Amino acid sequence: MLLLAKTLYGLEHVLAYEIEKIGGKKIDIRNRAVGFEGSLELLYTANIMLRTATQIIMPLRKFKINNAKDLYKKAMQVDWSKILNVKKTFSIKSTVNSTFFNHSNYPSLLLKDSIVDQFRKRTNQRPSIDKNPDIKIDLHIEKNVCTISLDSSGDLLYKRGYRKSVSIAPINEVLAAGIILLSNWDKKTPFFDPMCGSGTFLIEAMMIAKNFPPNLNRKHFGFTKWKNFRPKLLSQIKNRLRQQIIEKKIDVRGSDNNQKNVRICRENINSIFDYNSIKIKNIDFFESKTDRKSFVLFNPPYGERLRIEEDLFYEQIGNHLKHNFVGNDVWIFSQNNEEKKLKIGLKPSKRIMLKNGGIDCLLNKYEIFSGKIKKDLFR
Repeated sequence: MLLLAKTLYGLEHVLAYEIEKIGGKKIDIRNRAVGFEGSLELLYTANIMLRTATQIIMPLRKFKINNAKDLYKKAMQVDWSKILNVKKTFSIKSTVNSTFFNHSNYPSLLLKDSIVDQFRKRTNQRPSIDKNPDIKIDLHIEKNVCTISLDSSGDLLYKRGYRKSVSIAPINEVLAAGIILLSNWDKKTPFFDPMCGSGTFLIEAMMIAKNFPPNLNRKHFGFTKWKNFRPKLLSQIKNRLRQQIIEKKIDVRGSDNNQKNVRICRENINSIFDYNSIKIKNIDFFESKTDRKSFVLFNPPYGERLRIEEDLFYEQIGNHLKHNFVGNDVWIFSQNNEEKKLKIGLKPSKRIMLKNGGIDCLLNKYEIFSGKIKKDLFR
């Protein structure tokens, strides 16, 4: 079975490694996606376990077209009765880069007409389009090549279910997990986020350390509405994965200067882990410090989230790190463009380019020794 896992910019190799670990074969790294082969069991497992996948689709048919009408004709060659019936609802999401189409919604309309017309001819009835459908269909057109796929995930996989509330501009769960995996945190060194917001870094770190599958508690996936869905197999997979969760104590800590954020963070933690499993304090970053070697990761505010002069604020962050985080590896995730660069007065030993939505960002590593940055080992 050919599958395609979608991801965020910069996380492709992390996702490929995750897929290899769970048994995916013939891995093919693409732009914001990774192709692989696997069984139905692997499809279920991938949706539950992959931390850096946003969606997993299963290609049904790939073909070339010579004009717009070819899409309708060739989509009619798919036996849609094997995918859905007149009682099922469906939706179509299109990604189009082709001169054959002036409007991105037109290919979706052609594919919808093809599906509906096939059912009308066979049964004199038709399935309906719905915003919350039983079956989600993915249509990708690149120049003259069309790929029709089924969405096996349903809701995007970053929706883990633990965020009951959010602070201002929370980081995407998939991006947070990817950042932690890119940093190669050893899962033993104490983890500390001194600007924890709603707690996404903390919760993703705890899940990684405990081998807790990010979507283990999700009840519904796209594939649970498929005709070939095997509920017993899904139950067996979940039971097996529960047995692999590590129960040992993990030192994960966070702090934030906003009392509301602390309350939100605790609420989110409590929705998936024991209330006291992650320690949270309501203190300002500039009052925080580490008393022992720790792994430090945070996402400082910027733009509308920051109501003081940015360069001064970031310079103060650098000064505080030099005097209060000696002996630690500090990772900072921030925006990166000509107008908004992170200037904290420290030289990073590693820089990784990422994106947060459409914003160019950097994940910088700083190795702090005696108030100075260690010589760059990566240049």
